[in-house]
Amino acid sequence: MWKKLNQHRIKERIFDALQKNRGFRGENVLGLPASFLDSKVFSPDHALLDNAPFLSTMVENPNHIGCHTLDQSEAYFEGTHVLEREAVRICAEEIMGAEANSCDGYVASGGTEANLQAIWIYRNYFHRDFNAEYNEIAIIGNEHTHYSTAKAANLLHIKWATVKTDPSTMGVSIEAIDDTVARLEKEGVKYFIVVANMMTTMFGSVDDVNLYVEALTERNLTFKIHVDAAFGGFYYPFSSEDTQLTFENPRINSITMDAHKMAQAPYGTGIFLIRKGWMQYAHTKEAIYVEGQDSTLIGSRSGANAIAVWMILMTYGKFGWHEKIFVLQKRTDWLCEKLDANKINYFRNPSSNIVTIESSFLMKEQAAKFGLVPDNHDAPNWYKIVIMEHVEIEHLEFFLDTMISEKLVS
Repeated sequence: MWKKLNQHRIKERIFDALQKNRGFRGENVLGLPASFLDSKVFSPDHALLDNAPFLSTMVENPNHIGCHTLDQSEAYFEGTHVLEREAVRICAEEIMGAEANSCDGYVASGGTEANLQAIWIYRNYFHRDFNAEYNEIAIIGNEHTHYSTAKAANLLHIKWATVKTDPSTMGVSIEAIDDTVARLEKEGVKYFIVVANMMTTMFGSVDDVNLYVEALTERNLTFKIHVDAAFGGFYYPFSSEDTQLTFENPRINSITMDAHKMAQAPYGTGIFLIRKGWMQYAHTKEAIYVEGQDSTLIGSRSGANAIAVWMILMTYGKFGWHEKIFVLQKRTDWLCEKLDANKINYFRNPSSNIVTIESSFLMKEQAAKFGLVPDNHDAPNWYKIVIMEHVEIEHLEFFLDTMISEKLVS
């Protein structure tokens, strides 16, 4: 169970894990091309570090190369690897509804890498098990899907095609999916990688994955489904009872989460989750000097980021996280009520903390003043507000007052 730990216990667990690592200080570790952080720049001051487990982990600099949910990984840093495995288990099982011990995963550099990892695995799967040529494989997702999918298509030499969305719902229809799939079939595509969204970056919209399943099954096509929950992974499962985009749905094979968004971990902290048996398609047997070899896109990575995720999850526990999201939902509800009262057009999924306002209701100067993000910097049609931890009712109230008064004056 995902239970809250007090700060004393969290510190104790982390320092115990560091003790179980083969540290670079005072040990004869001669063969690793790394060391603790440069002590002339990053002082190992005990007065500072003894009560700072995350900073201590950074200074000790454990390498978390490889995927530690698999049978073997580098034994030098096994102590902190255990905590990463715990964090991955919580994300897969407690948040995303997977059965016990049914998933592999690792703490990636972000959502982009995690999406690339999934698509790389499925491309290799189709190529290896079906003898598919790369030009017979395509990624599909709605037109608001994150640009990392286009990047993956470019890097992996496969096709990428968008599915048109309904501007009133930001969702796809079976007809729109059919149009995209039919066009790709004419181009010789036989194998499909679906990227379904659990809260898109711009609108917080959520895909109906069953529409993809229906459309592709009806055509008797081979496909795998990856869920991009880079934004929504630490939010939507707590604000909604919808499970169609979690591992409770047998059609879902892998999920991306991003701890440096809603979980407020340091930047460079994504999470990749996939059902057991699939990491083999990214296994790099040429990494023969790495114990267990390597099945990740990134290779060497900081153990400190994994520890940060573990610390955050353990500080809240399951019920504390529900409370955190409940507060953000209420703030978002408050903003939407005020926008409705002032007849300002916006889009919001009811279970999301992203509110996207039509650009005609805002001046560019207002958007810039409050740090609102446009859908297109050259010709914005929408500006989004994201209700994060630091965005309180007072901030929203000031924004609304400024927006309305300046609009009236203009």
